[in-house]
Amino acid sequence: MALSRDYTVGIFCPLEVEICAIHYMLDDVHRQTKSRTTRYVLGNLSGHNVVIATMPYTFRGKISTATAVSQLKRDFPKISYLLLIGIGGGIPTQGIDVRLGDVVISTPTGTNPGVVQYDLGTAYHDKFVRAEQHLLPPPLEWLHAISRMKVAHRMEGGNVDHFIEELHTRCAHQAFVRPSPDTDTLFEPTYDHVEGEATCNQCSRDRVTQRPPRSDPTKPVIHYGLILSGDSVIKDATTRDQIARDEGGAICFEMEAAAMMNDFPCLVIRGICDYADSHKNDVWHEYAAAAAAAVAKEILRFIEPIIPRIEDDHNCPSKGAASSNGAITGTFYAQNGTITNIQTMTAAGNIYLG
Repeated sequence: MALSRDYTVGIFCPLEVEICAIHYMLDDVHRQTKSRTTRYVLGNLSGHNVVIATMPYTFRGKISTATAVSQLKRDFPKISYLLLIGIGGGIPTQGIDVRLGDVVISTPTGTNPGVVQYDLGTAYHDKFVRAEQHLLPPPLEWLHAISRMKVAHRMEGGNVDHFIEELHTRCAHQAFVRPSPDTDTLFEPTYDHVEGEATCNQCSRDRVTQRPPRSDPTKPVIHYGLILSGDSVIKDATTRDQIARDEGGAICFEMEAAAMMNDFPCLVIRGICDYADSHKNDVWHEYAAAAAAAVAKEILRFIEPIIPRIEDDHNCPSKGAASSNGAITGTFYAQNGTITNIQTMTAAGNIYLG
């Protein structure tokens, strides 16, 4: 059985729909466990031993998020890579054609670190001045993985669509299915949703923003850039566009990342489930969560896994020592499916492989 020190990737999901999506993505499920405030699902994803963590819905917010991630690091001290996965509100602009079901990855551009807390500052009677921030960018390992993934996708395509299809085969009920394209409707910023209606069926089609059709409207597009993090749920297009203009180049909103970036630098992956306007609903939540989970599984293919040590179940020796029965122990590293650079020891002496 894998030990807590054998898990090297932490995945944080604030919502149940998000944790269900990444759970279905696991290649192997190990077990479930919990701490006082956090519930964990353990498993293997793209060759990595991962810990999926979430917390009760009533504990959402930046402080609760930071507390839960801190607990994760204490419970699993060998966590080397951290992901924040879930859904977010898209910010459509002329330069960025983001649509429902697309995925946004926090990526530094220019002077921004990939995530900015947009609501930290001072409000005056006529303006809001955002405080200067120094949030850390994602660790270099993630940025290198993004570069490798981009090259691979350009040369040979990727596995995101395949991973989503696999999720559908593992899910017993019809969940996480991509909604009809008719439900991906971007209305003019000044047109509010019809009050009291759960869907946009009664909203005027004359107020729909016309966008060119995509060559394949059934597949998510991955965007790389700035994610805005704050304490408020944005449900107004005018507010959305004003904040986006102030920040420049932002692609989506979310609510947890700002709490993590300095103490626990991570990569943020968000599936777009709405346009942060008054027409917000839950229709795209499941598919957006599935798309974000699929991209997380895909990018982990481009991170070198740390393979757990092989140790005697009854006597776990320290690193570099032989077990009592002569079994090989040590730390194994694998890249592209090949075990390399193994330095280990048996009772008879050192063994070097690769």
